[in-house]
Amino acid sequence: MSSDGLSLQYQGILLPRETHSLECLEFAQEFKFRDDDIMAAVYPKSGTIWMQEILPLLLNGGDLTPIQTIPNWDRVPWLEEKRLAVIADTLTAPRAMVTHFPFRLMPPSFHASKAKVIYVMRNPKDILVSSFYFHQMAEFLDDPGTFDEFIKKFLDGNVMFGKWTDHVKSWRSAELGDRILFITYEEMCQDLPAALRQMSDFLGRNLSEGTIQKIAQHCTFKTMKTNRMSNFSLVPKEYMNLEKSLFLRKGVPGDWKNHFSSEHLARFTSAIRKEMQSESFTLPYNLD
Repeated sequence: MSSDGLSLQYQGILLPRETHSLECLEFAQEFKFRDDDIMAAVYPKSGTIWMQEILPLLLNGGDLTPIQTIPNWDRVPWLEEKRLAVIADTLTAPRAMVTHFPFRLMPPSFHASKAKVIYVMRNPKDILVSSFYFHQMAEFLDDPGTFDEFIKKFLDGNVMFGKWTDHVKSWRSAELGDRILFITYEEMCQDLPAALRQMSDFLGRNLSEGTIQKIAQHCTFKTMKTNRMSNFSLVPKEYMNLEKSLFLRKGVPGDWKNHFSSEHLARFTSAIRKEMQSESFTLPYNLD
C-alpha cells in the first residue's frame, strides 16, 4: 500500500485516506462473516445510502427505530472503512453491511459463509455526474477538475474504487448461485415497492404488502433527504461542505443528459463498450 495526497493505493484501487487505513483494511480481510449476514455491494454513487435505509427496514419488519435514531454509517456500516472495527461488536443479527469492494477483495470468510449479497447497479453516466458533484463537496477527496477532466479520470479508473466496468464485471462473474441478487438503481426508482418485494423475498422476510408500502414511503429520496440520520448533515463541514452540493442531490435517472455534450457521450460510450465487449452479460442501459 502507498499513499498519495488524500488517497491510498490498495490492491490496485484508490481509497480515501480519511475513511480508510491499513489497519481497517486488514480488519476487513480478517472479518468473520456469518451465514445470516446481509451485504449490499455497490459501486460508489450507485445507491449505497439508499440500501443503508432499506436493509434495516426489511430485516426488522418495517420498524423505523434504526433509521430514525442511528446514523446510516453505524446502522449499516461499510465493510472496508475504519468505523466497522469500532462498532462491529454492537451489530445485532442479522447484520447488514455495505461495501464498495470489487468481488476480488471480499475476505475469505465471506466465501466460506452463506451470507447473501444484493448487488446494485446504476447507469454509469449518472454515476459520473453524481461523483463529480460529490468530489466538489467532499473535502477529503481530490478536486474533480473540469467535467471533461473528470470523465477521463473516471474512464481511466483514477477514481475511488477503480473502474466502474471492473467492479460490475467482478460481481457479475461471481459464482455465488442463489446467494446474490442483482437489481438496478433505475428499477428501484421506477417501482420501489416492487424492488422491495424482490429484495424481501430474496432475504426470506415474506413481508406483508402493508409493510412493503410503509418501507417504500420512508425510503423515498424526499424522505431520506430530510432524515438527519441519513442525509449526512451530521458530518462536520470540514469533511463535507453541503453548501457546495447536497450529499443527496437529485437521485433521479437521466441527469447525465444535463451535463454530457455530444463529444462527451461519444467518448464515454466508446470506452464503456470496449471494456464490456467480451462479457457474456448485457448492460441494462442504452449507452447512446
